[in-house]
Amino acid sequence: MPLSLGSRVPRRLKATLLASAVSVCLVAASAPAEPLGVGDRLFPYLGNPGYDVSSYDLSFTYAGDNGKPLQAVTTIDAWATEDLERVNLDFAHGAVDAVEVDGLPAEFTTAGEDLVVTPKLPLPRGSWMRITVHHTSDPVSGKGRDGGWVRTTDGLAMANQADAAHLVFPCNDHPSDKAMFTFHVTAPDGYTAVANGLPAGVTRTGGTTTWTYRTRHPMATELAQVSIGRSAVVHRTGPHGLPLRDVVPAEDREVLEPWLARTPDQIAWMESKVGTYPFETYGVLMASAATGFELETQTLSLFEKKLFTEPAYPRWYVESIMVHELSHQWFGDSVSPRTWSDLWLNEGHATWYEALYADEKAKKPLETRMKAAYGASDRWREAGGPPALPKPPKPGRKIGVFRANVYDGAALVLYALRQEIGKPDFERLERAWVEAHRDGTATTADFERLASGIAGRDLSGFFQAWLYGEKTPPMPGHPDWKPAPPPKTAKK
Repeated sequence: MPLSLGSRVPRRLKATLLASAVSVCLVAASAPAEPLGVGDRLFPYLGNPGYDVSSYDLSFTYAGDNGKPLQAVTTIDAWATEDLERVNLDFAHGAVDAVEVDGLPAEFTTAGEDLVVTPKLPLPRGSWMRITVHHTSDPVSGKGRDGGWVRTTDGLAMANQADAAHLVFPCNDHPSDKAMFTFHVTAPDGYTAVANGLPAGVTRTGGTTTWTYRTRHPMATELAQVSIGRSAVVHRTGPHGLPLRDVVPAEDREVLEPWLARTPDQIAWMESKVGTYPFETYGVLMASAATGFELETQTLSLFEKKLFTEPAYPRWYVESIMVHELSHQWFGDSVSPRTWSDLWLNEGHATWYEALYADEKAKKPLETRMKAAYGASDRWREAGGPPALPKPPKPGRKIGVFRANVYDGAALVLYALRQEIGKPDFERLERAWVEAHRDGTATTADFERLASGIAGRDLSGFFQAWLYGEKTPPMPGHPDWKPAPPPKTAKK
């Protein structure tokens, strides 16, 4: 079968970063199983070497109780990039009933957060394999571990960033290995299921309905989304005939409609900045759940419903948050981080366009926000590390990598870059970046090279200081900007 762009990109990563990890994967089948990883600096056991996933086919059966495990079948089509006697998958929160490789029963065991599969026959390098796992998918979070399924008042949604997709389904849970997805979701009549991509069929049998969705572009596992609930699906058309679909609690459809109606104009605004929307559809999923965050799941961004119903939030603020998640469809979803240390490219850009939208649409000056960020930047770097060298999260708190240093701290780097190379070159860079790496993955070094090429000069010194320095460099064009003094401690 032909290789997609999404399946070619991570192979280069594995060839350079993971040679040692791959050698571990080639042990004799009699050796003890052990967890593997792709060598990510922040999440060393995330992902697995030795293969490259082309597609996932996920089937979930929901019985109507979001406190009980779903029955599930995960089918993975992949290429072996090395000779394999075992295949490690990330999976840590469900019971495995059976595993097949190429239609034959396979032995399996667990090691850490890995499901270790031993096929009947070794898999030679370059061979095509199909792994089918029959398992449960538990929506109740484990002790001290959040992420994966999110229980809503009327069903379920997903929040898999950064390392929680493998709490839902077996996978190669690292953004460097993007793949195509098909979802089949079965639920009792009266529920509605929606997933990433476009609908590909609905069947009704004996009091249940099965919805099928397929993506048309490769996707990282952390961006997978499935919504099951008593929902209304609201359809409209965006720029260039783009099909839009929003998912909201059915009882709140009318009160939420004014917010939903903003999406077409927001997409048009983003397209005016960086080019055509990169996917086959878009929409927002407004969930009745307390997550504490919003999430850019591909083609169907997840929001807490209360963001839109809490009167204390100003309209301009809510719209800017909507644009933050929308801009991630370009920055983070279409162009995904090769490693989690490249996270600043996702969140810095999303924060940049959030702030720029507020500047242009609500007269909330970008420069004012950036000056405030400059004042706080040294404290952010001390607490969380420089933007492109974030400190590892605490054990059991992996979402802790999402600190201020990779949001406003990283947007500040983009502001400094615009000051350094000028607005015309910066705007050319933004468009060139999403075009050059569309449907793929990219690194901080890739961004530096592209910026230097467009500026016509070596920017390595600029990026070294701004992305990796312990202290925030002087802001080009603003010699008067100074770091804010540390807060005074109360006298005892």
